[in-house]
Amino acid sequence: AQAMGGVFAAIGTPTSPPKPRGKSLGWTPGKARNRKIRYPIVKKTASKPRKEEQKSA
Repeated sequence: AQAMGGVFAAIGTPTSPPKPRGKSLGWTPGKARNRKIRYPIVKKTASKPRKEEQKSA
């Protein structure tokens, strides 16, 4: 069990190597960014009252 470290070092592992850490690149300085398009609000119209049916005698 103690010799497994040497075996893994010799054959390697299926994992990917660690990635460098730090600040991500993000937007490049000076590049123009567009604001998202604002659409007008769609409001519901007032519903009309239903006509009551007359009861037949």
